[in-house]
Formats: sequence, C-alpha cells, structure tokens
Amino acid sequence: MTDEFDEALALANGHRPDHPARRPAAPLVPDPADAPDRRPAPPHTWESARTVAYRSAVPLPPRRLPLERALGHTLAAPLTALTDLPAFDTSAMDGWAVSGPGPWELAGPGLLAGAPGRPERLADGQAVRIATGARVPDGTTGIVRAEHGTARGGRLRGRLPRLGADIRPRAQECRSGAELLPAGTRLAPAALGLAAAAGYDELDVHPLPRAEVLVLGDELLHRGLPHDGRIRDALGPMTGPWLAALGAEVLVTRRLGDDADALREAIETSRADLIVTTGGTASGPVDHLRATLRALGATTLVGGVTVRPGHPMLLAELPDGGTPVVGLPGNPLAAVAGLLTLAAPLLHALSGRMPPATRTATAGEAFAGHRDDTHLVPVRRPADGGPVVPLGYAGPAMLRGIAAACALAVVPPGGLAPHDPVQLLELPGA
Repeated sequence: MTDEFDEALALANGHRPDHPARRPAAPLVPDPADAPDRRPAPPHTWESARTVAYRSAVPLPPRRLPLERALGHTLAAPLTALTDLPAFDTSAMDGWAVSGPGPWELAGPGLLAGAPGRPERLADGQAVRIATGARVPDGTTGIVRAEHGTARGGRLRGRLPRLGADIRPRAQECRSGAELLPAGTRLAPAALGLAAAAGYDELDVHPLPRAEVLVLGDELLHRGLPHDGRIRDALGPMTGPWLAALGAEVLVTRRLGDDADALREAIETSRADLIVTTGGTASGPVDHLRATLRALGATTLVGGVTVRPGHPMLLAELPDGGTPVVGLPGNPLAAVAGLLTLAAPLLHALSGRMPPATRTATAGEAFAGHRDDTHLVPVRRPADGGPVVPLGYAGPAMLRGIAAACALAVVPPGGLAPHDPVQLLELPGA
C-alpha cells in the first residue's frame, strides 16, 4: 500500500476531524479544469485518485437501528459486552450434570437442568439431565455425555468425567465491558449474533449511503437485441448492484439519454448521498456531464486518472452540501474500474469504514502493462489457490473477462513478470 493510501488509513484511524458536512478532511486542490480557461487538468495517479475519493467525504451521522435492520451497516462506536459471555456456567453437551464420583442418584427424575423445579444445587452423588447451553447447577463437577451414560431406576451409571469436563465456564469468551468489535466494522450476520449474545437490542450505526444512478446515452437500448446502430445498455443493470455490493442503498436508476437539461435537473433534485453517472465523461458533442457540473458550480476533485481502462473517470463535489458525483466512462470494464477506484473509497468513507484494502498474490505468468499508466486486469485464481493469471476478453468495452474474474490485478506501468507480487482488488460477490 502506498504512502498516499497510508495517510488515508491514518485519517480513518481517528485523525480525521469531525465535520458536520461532508467536506474534505484537509483542503483539496480543485481540479484546474474548473479554471476559466478550462485547460485540461493533469490526471491523478490511480493511488492518488483513490486517496482523494476517500478523503473527500466524512461518515454520515449515526443513527440507532434494531438488530434486525442493522445488517450491512457500520458500527459507529465499539461493540462492548454488556454481560459476561457466557453469563453463567453452561453445559457444552447434552447429557447429565453430575457431582462427585458415580454412580449418581437422579435429583428429580424427569427434570431438566434449567427447567422449572430443577435443582439449583447438586449434592455429592447427585445428577440431573441437562441440555447443551443450559445453566449448570452449583456443585456440578462435570458433564456425563448422553452417549456415555445410562439412566435406569432413578440412578445414572456412566463414565466418570474429568473435573470440569464439558462445562463452559462463565466469562470464558469475555468479561462484561470487553471490546468485541471496533467502530468501523461492517455488520455481517455473525456480528449481529455476537451483538445479541452480548445483550444488545439496538446498535448505533452509520447508515448505508444512498446512491442514485444516472445512465446517459441516446445510443442505448434497454430491451431486445441491438439494431440500427444502437446497443444494449450494460451499465444500467450492473451499476446499481455493484454499488449495493460496495455498501450503498441504491434509490433509483434513471435513464436520461443525452439530454443536458434532464441531467442538470436530475443532479439538482437528487436526494442521494452519492450520484453516479455512466457515460458522457469525455468531451464529445453529446458528452454533457463536465459542462453540466461546471454550470452547477461543482468542484472537480479528480478530472481523470492514469489508469487503463477508465482514464476519463471523474469525481466532483456539488456546492451547498458537498454531494459527490462520480462519473463513470461508458465502456463497461472502464466503468467497473471507475467504481472500484472512486466509488468504493467514497462509500467506505461515508459509511465510517477504513479505506478498501487490497491484497497481494503472485503472478502466475507475465502481465502486460501500459507504458505510463496503471493497468487493471481481470484475473482468476486456480482451484488449488496458486498464482493468479490474467483472463482474456478484458478490453474496455468487454464484460466477459470481469464476469469470470475473482479480482482485478493492479499492474504497474511496464507490466509484471512471472512470480512477481501483484496487488489485487477484490470484486464484491465474486
């Protein structure tokens, strides 16, 4: 991970000031494309673009949600245990709680430990039937497993358990007040179970950022086969699900064509925390996004990135609230590159999470690289978990490679040789 992204990590670890509005943690230099002469801005490197995207937003204000609605949200405060876990000594097995050496007299034949009328304490030589997870009566020296004992005529005979056998002692997992999960943890099902076990009915979380997708382009068809020079829209069906997998609540996907007035109205009236557009990021005669953002007084934070595919991607910030706008190129694989480069760090920041991490693997063969730019390449990993290899069908307009990929390899300028370490961007849901 580079020094630039290490700085973002430091900010996420508590060095970012608490701002009421979604503003950069430190002043960001506006893109020179906003200057009156509109000279092209020098593009960001891939790493610096990710850092700028992460630093351009602060977490959304926390809210309290019941456990059943908290899945996928991010903890706004550490999860600390409200009780010892377990809160009392419990049985780890079905069988009998026994006291002392056997054979044992059944205390209340037919009673089950933890049920009404059960004994609170066992005297020496007594036993009581017990289920997994039930509270162990005082005086219990061990658990005779169901398969190791036989109850007949009010007595239990079985293998003498060692002292404390199959008893899960109080606070074995944690003491009350212990930190179980740090703030910034995205809540998976297991985390919700842990919160419930620790005594929580509700949690303070950062809400899912609301995202809106605006699909641009008159050449796009939304049903049927391509015809008369028009092509099927691949970005509308996939961009919303990608954003949801990255941690957003997608409000709507709107198809606007190449209508500058409709684009401006959609941006001005959006209720989203993040606006994502597809297509129209270049400077052609029907590419209205950059001009519309200038007309709205937006500040361009990233006007281009030295990455292939996806170099025309952009990030801007609207005035009066700072809602971010991520512009994705119109080619499908280039759009995926934009989502992972700009939208993913933004969503992590808005959710109060650490910057999205990469992991390192080994290149199974040579990776061709661009002369000057970072190259994002769909890869697969063999079933035996060996080195990663590049996939074909990885042109900017292609989806066949990314649909079969487990990750994108981050190939530096000049490429990689076999056995070189390679940085991987995980693909959500792959």
